Amino acid sequence: MSKAVDYDSGEYKRYSSKMEFDKTLNMLRGMLDGLTADNITVKEIEELQHWLQFAKPFSEKRPFDELIPIVNATLEDGVVTQDEIDDILWVCNSFSEPGSYYDAITAGLQMLNGYIHGIMADNSLSVQEIMDLKKWIVEHDELTGYFPYDELYSLLVSILKDGIVTSEEQAYLKAFLSQFVDTKKSLYLNEVELSNLRKEISLSGVCALAPEIEFDNRKFCFTGASIRTTRKELANLVYSLNGQFSDSVTKDTAYLIVGSAGNDCWAFSCYGRKVEQAINLRKKGVPVVIVHENDFWDAVEDVKSGI
Repeated sequence: MSKAVDYDSGEYKRYSSKMEFDKTLNMLRGMLDGLTADNITVKEIEELQHWLQFAKPFSEKRPFDELIPIVNATLEDGVVTQDEIDDILWVCNSFSEPGSYYDAITAGLQMLNGYIHGIMADNSLSVQEIMDLKKWIVEHDELTGYFPYDELYSLLVSILKDGIVTSEEQAYLKAFLSQFVDTKKSLYLNEVELSNLRKEISLSGVCALAPEIEFDNRKFCFTGASIRTTRKELANLVYSLNGQFSDSVTKDTAYLIVGSAGNDCWAFSCYGRKVEQAINLRKKGVPVVIVHENDFWDAVEDVKSGI
């Protein structure tokens, strides 16, 4: 059932690096959380078995020299319990952090990718998995401001706010999450299928939830129509608060404010060129924050009242 892996190829020789070592470990930590979001299926067990192939190059190094035997023992009877998962996670989490190649944020984002891999492993998303993903996101708010944390958080709030998850919402979330799964490392996720799904569903950016907004020397850009004032008056307001204003999104743009007149920023509506530019910058690591106009006005009131 497992895909063949050629350990002599150039692609897998890179696994000898510290970077790939830590990445493989962080992926496992996130994936285990994702696999246990609901009842563990046979396909998810097979996905954990598949992970062993990518850990094999590190089999003689800590903590993989302990992890691999534990994972093998866990898989031996074909049943994986929460207690067994907890044992594996204990070894992962007790591994000393100071030697990590990555900083805490990068490691956290890798665990998020692993978590997404875990809940997507059987090529389906249950309501319980979606709810547990929201819980994971809330518990890891240190990732706020980093792509795709803000986008995912906002999307989950939108999906779960009415307490009902429709089949359309499940498909949308699956299309969004598929962007962050390496299908080459998965047994049941097919890149062609997921690519077609993404083409069927128009994906675009969303606003951050209740972001912290600072004005001093921060550059603001606006898109869409404001519910309260004109573009020129918005620019004057930003200048009066010691901020900067630009008509275009650039690498030094701190905030892109999405006007809410006629738009619902909680839905994944298409906002046009500026939002697309901001999302592309965020994907490259540029910390542009996409803000709903309501949050902008709240921040203005806070500054004016001295909060």
